[in-house]
Amino acid sequence: MKPFIPLFNSPEENRFKTIAEFKNCLQWGAELELEWKGVHFGIIRYGVDDKITAYLWNQEGTDCVFDSADDALEYRVTGDRLGDIITQATVLSRSF
Repeated sequence: MKPFIPLFNSPEENRFKTIAEFKNCLQWGAELELEWKGVHFGIIRYGVDDKITAYLWNQEGTDCVFDSADDALEYRVTGDRLGDIITQATVLSRSF
């Protein structure tokens, strides 16, 4: 019998352990899908100017654009600052 090799990380394996890990992930161009207090949101780095965009999942007009990972840490989800919750939020998927 062949051993089972999971294709995806578990939410615990995807979880950010430190703010530095989160910032490094964004620097590499990550695409993140997260959940906090039942709110599904995403963060992506892309574009000509390498901006970081945070948005509520499947909700048009909720994009917030940031110049840096430090700025993105000020993004608010359910009134909580991303920098205060990033190590606690459930990471549903991440590209780095």
